[in-house]
Amino acid sequence: MKKLGFGMMRLPLLDVNDESSVDFESVNEMVDLFMDRGFNFFDTAYPYHMGNSEVAFRKAVSERYPRESYVIADKLPLFSINSEDQLEPIFNEQLERTGVDYFDYYLLHNVSGFSETGFLDVNSFGFANKMKAEGKIKHLGLSTHANAEYLENILNLHPEMEFVLLQINYLDWENEGVESRKCYEVARKYDLPILIMEPLKGGFLADIPDEAEKLMKDYNPDASVASWAMRFVNGLDGVCMVLSGASSLEQLQQNIDDYENFTPLNDDEYEIIEKAREIINSNITVECTKCKYCLEACPVSINIPKLFDLYNNDMIQNLDQWTAVGNAYVNYSKIPGAGLASDCIYCKDCIEECPQHINIPEVMKKVAERFERDIYGF
Repeated sequence: MKKLGFGMMRLPLLDVNDESSVDFESVNEMVDLFMDRGFNFFDTAYPYHMGNSEVAFRKAVSERYPRESYVIADKLPLFSINSEDQLEPIFNEQLERTGVDYFDYYLLHNVSGFSETGFLDVNSFGFANKMKAEGKIKHLGLSTHANAEYLENILNLHPEMEFVLLQINYLDWENEGVESRKCYEVARKYDLPILIMEPLKGGFLADIPDEAEKLMKDYNPDASVASWAMRFVNGLDGVCMVLSGASSLEQLQQNIDDYENFTPLNDDEYEIIEKAREIINSNITVECTKCKYCLEACPVSINIPKLFDLYNNDMIQNLDQWTAVGNAYVNYSKIPGAGLASDCIYCKDCIEECPQHINIPEVMKKVAERFERDIYGF
């Protein structure tokens, strides 16, 4: 099995302001390209696209390809579970949505402090082991956005875990909040196969500051910026799968090309990545990966990842004048029902859902100041 997976978290949409409006026809085209090029690993989850990621998998894969031709990974949404009687209905709903009789890989989704109710107060691990014993799960593991110490404690408590899914990319490698390297080292210590999510940090590492991009292009003009990030994770020992969260056919094509043309980074290239990391860290304002876990928690329907993306891009330009980014914010504000940064009521419900531990309400104040009061006032 080739170690490039199709992550179905950020699928193309018919309406960019409606996460459930998956463009199923475009997903079919992406899946066909993926399968035609010899890849067959698909990763989805219960909350992605408000449930329509699993539906998209069924429509594009399980209804169109024989079961033995593909591999599916799905996840138990611990952060949505607070009682035992939720477990079986959710699991059965996932089987129905995806159109399969069993999951090749199944994960306890984001085992961490903010999901503890779902696995400490509820025996979710026991339930997952039961489903494995019944043949409805072939391989059982976990994903986490917790720190390395937390991960090690969980693995000590649950030695039955067969693999882990970790957030790893060159920007988060030494990040003290994410602890990519330290979590990677814990997984290696326990000799667990590692699946990688966010290799491009939600697409951010495909669109880095000009100064950092120039370092890479001066060294290798033909290599895409994204390929440097993919080569970084593909070169790590113990990695059995890297998930591409492509949102378009073109992005997926680029990821496939980068994978098939993979060569290990050399010492000079590692130095360039280190310099690029320093440049990016000096420019990045909000470390949002656009995972969108916060969306359902927001009572005033603010598209938090979209506004953070606009804010990051605007701050990187650092211009105290009108820009295309500011214009995009104004255009967004005209959409009926669109929540603006100034609509935030500081309930803090979103913070608990954020794997990056961002103080979202505090950042929303800054977004509102930047776009609504300072230079793009409306």
